[in-house]
Amino acid sequence: MSQIKDNALKEELFSSKNMKLLSNPLGKDNPISVQVLGICSVLAITVQLKTSLVMAISVVVVMGFANVIISLLRKTIPPRIRIIVQLTVIASLVILVDQVLKAFVYDVSRQLSVFVGLIITNCIIMGRLEAFALNNKVWPSFLDGIGNAAGYGWVLLAVGFFRELLGSGTLMGYQVIPEKFYELGYVNNGFMILPPMALITVGIIIWVQRHRDRSLVDIS
Repeated sequence: MSQIKDNALKEELFSSKNMKLLSNPLGKDNPISVQVLGICSVLAITVQLKTSLVMAISVVVVMGFANVIISLLRKTIPPRIRIIVQLTVIASLVILVDQVLKAFVYDVSRQLSVFVGLIITNCIIMGRLEAFALNNKVWPSFLDGIGNAAGYGWVLLAVGFFRELLGSGTLMGYQVIPEKFYELGYVNNGFMILPPMALITVGIIIWVQRHRDRSLVDIS
């Protein structure tokens, strides 16, 4: 009997509906390439892959736990102060993440500077708390938070990858383009480390995704 209950619970937790909360934001519901949210941080911190990775992980942590906390409190939050409560939860988690970064990856924390703090006002996080966590149970809210944060994260990593590789010839701070290439006349593209190139790279990602899925063309 307990085995049947366990199987039923697993089927409920990992149902196709719940799994879509994880998979859809990676593609057709991506918060950056489809919904065009959270662009500011993409422009600011993707000069290096390492900072992109740390920011992506930070957003996953903040968004996942924020969705869980707001979902737990959803029936006790007065509608008139819900935005204040959401900001308080996000700010508390961001402060915790910031302190962890300063303790364990101080150099990266300095590079990210004020942008970790700006997670508080990230429209992706606020949007998911308002649109999903306030109206759904804990587990779906957690999956929604992780899924949207992962969707945000992979775009961040893709932009950081190309900007660092083509702009500096490195990845994660390590030289990856052979020295012989430079001896043959190869030159790093300095334009790649400027903010406009981040916007252009995101634009290319959006174009590729919408070219592959024509149903996204009408989304604006």
